Amino acid sequence: MSRNAKINTLLLLLVAALAVLPLALGLGDHKEEPFTGADAEAETAITEIDPDYEPWFSPLYEPPSGEIESALFALQAAIGAGVLAYYFGLRRGRRQGEARALARRPAGSETPGGTEAGADADAGGGAGVGREAGAGNETAAERRG
Repeated sequence: MSRNAKINTLLLLLVAALAVLPLALGLGDHKEEPFTGADAEAETAITEIDPDYEPWFSPLYEPPSGEIESALFALQAAIGAGVLAYYFGLRRGRRQGEARALARRPAGSETPGGTEAGADADAGGGAGVGREAGAGNETAAERRG
């Protein structure tokens, strides 16, 4: 098993343990609703302290039930996870593409601009500086002979 596979397995086990341990240890058994969110906990604490408290703002949309509210929250989390996964996948794909492109070039070969393979062609002030348009587009066979 590779090092990355071991790390992924360990992380998966850790997440599973975090999900199962509160249930196995009976945390929240003394409450009416054992695993409510922080908003509900805060609302309960405020009502106990000051029963006549009026909130400053009201929600723009109040879901008809707790299940719908949970589903919307899960949907929001899934969209966020999808965006993050796309971003990190895109970065990894670009890195792998660059590595493959560099691996295909022979070591020590030069690009038409005179820089070594893998070096940044724009580092000298931009593409085409000091060259005529179209220069440097010949193949290796044309340069040889």
